[in-house]
Amino acid sequence: MRAQVSPEGWNFSWVLLSLDRAPEIQYFGANALQTKISRHWADIPAEQYEALRSQLSARIALFSDGPRMVLTRLCVALASLALHTIPDSWPNAVQDLVQCFPPGPALLELLTVLPEELHTSRLPQYRKSLVRAAISQTGPTSVFPLLLRLLDQAENSQDEAVGTGAALGPKVLRCFSSWLLLDIPLSECEALVMASFRALHQPELFEMASDALVHAISQPDAHRYVNTLLKLVPAVLQLEELLRHAVQNGDMESTHGLCRVILALGQNHARTLLEQTAHWQSFLALVNMVMYCTGIPGHYPVDEMTSSLTLTFWYTLQEDIGSMERERKTMYLQVYRPVYFQLVDVLLYKAQFPTDSEYATWSSDEKENFRIYRVDISDTLMYVCEILGPELLGNWYDKLGRLLTAPTQPTAWQQTEAILYGFQSIAETLDVNHSDVIPGLLGLIPRISVSNVQLADTIMFTIGALAEWLADHPVMLSGVLPLVLQALSNPDLSVSSVSTLKKICRECRPDLAPYAPSIMAVAQDVLIKQIHKSSQCMWLMQALGLMLSPLPIAEILGHLQTLLTPHIQQLESLAEQPQTPANRLAIIHILGLLSNLFTTLNIGPNDTEQDGTGAMPKPPGQGPHPVVVVLQQVFQLVQKLLAKWINDSQVVEAVCTVFIKSVKTLVDDFGPMIPQLSEMLGQMYSTVPQSSALELTRELVHIFAKDPTHDVTVKLLFLHMIAVTLAVFERGPRDHPDIVDSFMQLLLQALKRKVDLFIADNCDFKALFHCGLISLKFPEGPTVKSACGFFTELLPHCATVPAIGQVVHDEGRLLLETILEAIGGQAPRILMDNFADVLFYINKHCFAYLPIWLKETLQRPDFPSAYVTPEQKNTFSQQILRERVSKRKVKDIVKEFTLLCRGLHGTEYAADY
Repeated sequence: MRAQVSPEGWNFSWVLLSLDRAPEIQYFGANALQTKISRHWADIPAEQYEALRSQLSARIALFSDGPRMVLTRLCVALASLALHTIPDSWPNAVQDLVQCFPPGPALLELLTVLPEELHTSRLPQYRKSLVRAAISQTGPTSVFPLLLRLLDQAENSQDEAVGTGAALGPKVLRCFSSWLLLDIPLSECEALVMASFRALHQPELFEMASDALVHAISQPDAHRYVNTLLKLVPAVLQLEELLRHAVQNGDMESTHGLCRVILALGQNHARTLLEQTAHWQSFLALVNMVMYCTGIPGHYPVDEMTSSLTLTFWYTLQEDIGSMERERKTMYLQVYRPVYFQLVDVLLYKAQFPTDSEYATWSSDEKENFRIYRVDISDTLMYVCEILGPELLGNWYDKLGRLLTAPTQPTAWQQTEAILYGFQSIAETLDVNHSDVIPGLLGLIPRISVSNVQLADTIMFTIGALAEWLADHPVMLSGVLPLVLQALSNPDLSVSSVSTLKKICRECRPDLAPYAPSIMAVAQDVLIKQIHKSSQCMWLMQALGLMLSPLPIAEILGHLQTLLTPHIQQLESLAEQPQTPANRLAIIHILGLLSNLFTTLNIGPNDTEQDGTGAMPKPPGQGPHPVVVVLQQVFQLVQKLLAKWINDSQVVEAVCTVFIKSVKTLVDDFGPMIPQLSEMLGQMYSTVPQSSALELTRELVHIFAKDPTHDVTVKLLFLHMIAVTLAVFERGPRDHPDIVDSFMQLLLQALKRKVDLFIADNCDFKALFHCGLISLKFPEGPTVKSACGFFTELLPHCATVPAIGQVVHDEGRLLLETILEAIGGQAPRILMDNFADVLFYINKHCFAYLPIWLKETLQRPDFPSAYVTPEQKNTFSQQILRERVSKRKVKDIVKEFTLLCRGLHGTEYAADY
């Protein structure tokens, strides 16, 4: 790389291009030459432009027969030269190239790489636009006639064993595709587009022809050339025989390519073609071709890979019809509703699973791709429901009824599953007007003979999708809950049964009291037998918390006693056992069960959904909160556990998570636990500082810092955590980014909730300030963001809290210096908005100091970067000082300055970031 950019590169590159060298050496010489021309153009005096062009042209002629890799690099080098000299020094570059080189591989390679090089060049935008305009004008006049002539030769040579025209055909089409990057109007390349359609019938040209057609038809402004588009419709329709032949022969590549061409016209220009109402029949024929592609026989992705391309088309067509004026919309709905009903049948057919024996032979990747494909079908069905309405549900219900009651031959389970999958896809978009179908569906489901996991899963997910409807029709719960509870005991239905039960418990919990004993009994059995994986067990506990919430306190306590006693007993046993990986996992699992139960066990006077996002107050006069009762039972047990597992961060995190979830759920009801929890938390953190303890402290600060009953206890805990964490910083915090991050978030929360927490003789503001400075220099992004948040909350208190004001006065220059170092390149660009926020607050709340600090800091040589000049630093300083109102403007100023500091200003890399 150093050799290529060195001045000697201009000389040795020609030597390495000697014909007696190995191709790899010749390639290096050509690449070095291209690098010099594209990146060091300023080295070449203007009077040498023509000589260099002649040299390159001569060398390209020498390599016109190969090696291909050397020819390509030489052509790219000449293209780079052309981009630097068009239009000033070489106004007729394209015409000269066409006249200079004979029609052959060298000329086609040159014409191909020229637009590609322009597309990827690092030319300034104004220069790139100028060159693009100059080159694109020559396409229809100089390039396209040549390409059309060569393509006609290729077509005439298709029956020859060897023919120059046939050999050049793929290169011609690739060149055409390259020139389409210049957005040449579709009408000006119409003849080449039609020739490309003819080329599709030649196997050796098919791939390049299909690519060229897709690029041409998909151009952003192609919709403006309506007459040309109308000519393309018959050309596409003539591909039907070719398409059917490819499908029948199992030619997946040709089928895929033809479908891309059909969709390029149908999907990109549906609106334009629909507006031509006189041609509605030809567009309908095009739509039917897309339907054929959607319903290609076989299973995706094993037998075919094409049908997935078409799904977006149906949404686009529906949207375009729906957005038309009333008269046209009415007309097209009459035309296309039958088409969409046919589409639904096709989609349900394509969504069907293969036979069990065939599915067993599929790889895991094929099964996953099929799952994603079915999700895409589900999304399409959801959109289709909007245009077909309740009639679609009626059709599905009738089909399902016929399948389940057919007296003759037994129905394949795949058909039943596909119809249920259709219901599942649109169930959550239903409204009460469709309720006449849903009761019948829920009545049919118990009659389904389930002998397959996929069918059972779909039944569960369908019931779950109807949970909101069941909430409005609770009388139907008695018919479906037994099915869900039965599935809950099947480990193969773990995900579907648990998620369905959770949905029902969330949506229907006011009506679940009669079913609570049976739900609890099955759940208890499932949890004790450990039928499901840990994650599903956590979901199950969340479901139980939702279900229990509306019940009377005494009933909740009874259910909790039955549910949790075995787990608490196991936890007690584990506390006595030695430290092993298996015991560790068991402890974390049980604590996770408690955490997830407490996440959703919200007791309140109404059925408003909280689901962990907020708490419901317990109705007065109903005794202690059930969660408090449980916590009091396990508190001593947790202390016993921590005595042995205090050094295990995962166990400590699991313990803290139990209390974090509890305090979020209980809020004020958690009060009785504050004294003993604060004492345990302080001891635990003193023994082994861990981030989870800081996170729990942050929750206590957030909820109880202003509570007069507990504010003293919380303040003592807060100051204790500060003292211990300062000791961590003194020993070196680099190995504990999680603690640093959580500590910054704790300080941030305290500043937000109650700044008086910091007012104490043993609270060293200066030390905390320096902790923040250290945290700003961490490589971990989340830690830096938390530290920036700490300073943005701290700085507004400069005027109201003397201790903070004094520290900022004494140490503020260090903060500014740290921020400027980060902006100068010491921190990732993705964090610049966070540093800009801190800079904004320094300017807003320390305006008297900031001009002095900026002057003292920025006058240092090469600070914050050697790339910025004193003038640029002065401009940055003045811009910052002027902007005290808009955060957005400060962020823009910082983004601009950080690019200058990194030497990236004006580069494509910076623009693409």
